[in-house]
Amino acid sequence: MAASVVKSDSGKRRRGARRSAPMADINVTPFVDVMLVLLIIFMVAAPLLTVGVPVQLPETAANALPTEQEEPLTITMTSQGGLQIQTTDVPRDEFITRLRAIAEERTSDRVFLRADGANAWNAVAEIMGALNAAGFNNIGLVTDIGGPTLDGSDG
Repeated sequence: MAASVVKSDSGKRRRGARRSAPMADINVTPFVDVMLVLLIIFMVAAPLLTVGVPVQLPETAANALPTEQEEPLTITMTSQGGLQIQTTDVPRDEFITRLRAIAEERTSDRVFLRADGANAWNAVAEIMGALNAAGFNNIGLVTDIGGPTLDGSDG
């Protein structure tokens, strides 16, 4: 914020006395320039922050679940059988312990299970059992839409 001085000439000049009035305008151009640069930086950086694990979800004809106010807990099972809670890799022997600690802090018992389609059903069912043992009774299986339906048509 810079202020400058405007000299006013009223026609008469007195010797040794100059009249100056302070200028009260604020130059906002540098501020706007900085804000536009920051906006561009955040627009470019935002898509880079959403990094996920590549999981090939099976396609079904099911509709999407309604959203909640609390961020849903997401468990991911990779094609190699690795487990993640949100984005953190978790060893199988610590899985139930960490889930129980999370369950104590959360108000919702809803959890979304993202399992790669290459996994055997018994491995997915084993993870669902572990989720239930940890206190999560409301388990939603995450799939991609547009898969086949039971009547033979593609959804």
